[in-house]
Amino acid sequence: MSLQVQITFDAHDPAALSSFWRDALGYVHPAPPGVDLPEGADVPAAWDEFLARIGVPEEQRNDSSAVEDPDGLGPRLFFQKVPEDKVVKNRVHLDVRAAPGLRGEERMAALEAECDRLVALGAKRVRRHEPAPPLSAGHIVMADPEGNEFCLD
Repeated sequence: MSLQVQITFDAHDPAALSSFWRDALGYVHPAPPGVDLPEGADVPAAWDEFLARIGVPEEQRNDSSAVEDPDGLGPRLFFQKVPEDKVVKNRVHLDVRAAPGLRGEERMAALEAECDRLVALGAKRVRRHEPAPPLSAGHIVMADPEGNEFCLD
C-alpha cells in the first residue's frame, strides 16, 4: 500500500500563490465540497460563494487554498496563510521537470523557455547551473511569487 502526499506551502496570500502554481503546473483548483461546477466555471468565485454561505467571515476566506493535478497523478498542493515572512532557504523544494530526457543545449533551451513562461506568471529567476556531465544535466533555480525556491530540471 502506498500513501498519497500533499505538499503544504506557508503563504501570505494563499489564493494568489495557488493560482501561480495552478498555472505553472497545469493544475486546477478543486470545487468546493458538494458543489458540482460546469466546465469553465470560475472556481475561486464558487469558493467565495460557498464560504459566504457557510458563514466564514470575509477576512478569513483567503486563509487557505489548494490545487490538484487534473489527471490525479501529481501531489495536491495546499496553501495556508501565515503571518511571518520567509526568512531562510527552503529545506525542501519542488523540481519542476520541464525537460525530461533532453540533454545539452536542447535541454537548456527548453529550461530557458519554461523559465521565461514562469517569470511572466510572477516567478523570479535566481541562477542557472550549466550541465556538468556525467553527474549534472543542468538546471535553473527559481523562486515563486512569495520567494519559495524551486528548480527547473
